[in-house]
Amino acid sequence: MTDADERAALAERAARAGARVASDAFRTDVAVEAKGEDDVVTEADRAAQRAAIETIRESFPNDAVVGEEEDARKRVPDEGAAWVIDPIDGTHNFVRGIRVWGTAVAAVVDGEPVAAATVCPALEDVYTTDTDGAYRNGARLSVSDVTDPRRGTVDPTLWWDYDSRAEYANACEAIVTRFGDMRRLGAAQVVLPTVAAGGLEGTISNLRANPWDSVAGVFMIRQAGGRVTDLEGNRWRHDSVGLVASNGHLHEEVLAAARAIEGGDEG
Repeated sequence: MTDADERAALAERAARAGARVASDAFRTDVAVEAKGEDDVVTEADRAAQRAAIETIRESFPNDAVVGEEEDARKRVPDEGAAWVIDPIDGTHNFVRGIRVWGTAVAAVVDGEPVAAATVCPALEDVYTTDTDGAYRNGARLSVSDVTDPRRGTVDPTLWWDYDSRAEYANACEAIVTRFGDMRRLGAAQVVLPTVAAGGLEGTISNLRANPWDSVAGVFMIRQAGGRVTDLEGNRWRHDSVGLVASNGHLHEEVLAAARAIEGGDEG
């Protein structure tokens, strides 16, 4: 087994370990705490992250860990090996009893992902990605072949603060005036695999995504044949501003929609 294969297998085991912990608390009377004006956390988030980290440490005790909760690092190192963990992406859905949430783990080497897994236990879906491709429940994924924007469906992902609701409205308008339909699933690490699986043609944000919200899913889209850039149209990386993901065929239209969020160049 190569190092990349080992990391791919471990990403799945770690994501499954975290997801089991989170799933045990789903639709229970779990206490919800506010992390900010419009962000929440539960003890299930913290426990799920600890479970994922413990699984990783069994094989790679010295690797850096980037995670949303507690004292994990918050930035992906550009050198060396690291693991990026989102214990419950879609916590707002989780606490409302909505099934759209997942546990995501990505393995990164020198700033670039080499493996990832997102486990969505309430949806009974397991997304995995390695150097050969992306998969859902073991079946190889491919982005959609839609080329007509009127047949496309796009999701405005991530979350705009209350003082940025004009941008949220702009994102929605940019989508519904360019594409056939819009979805908002409320969990970036479910949205991105859904693009990889062909269920959406794209997703947009003008924000700088946290790595735990994005790295695993971005790798899945690329391995499924899609394209992910920043707002300038350059290849997206973990510290980019803006996240523009598509099936590739509609990328220029999706990029124009993302640029319209701040009223910038829509060409």
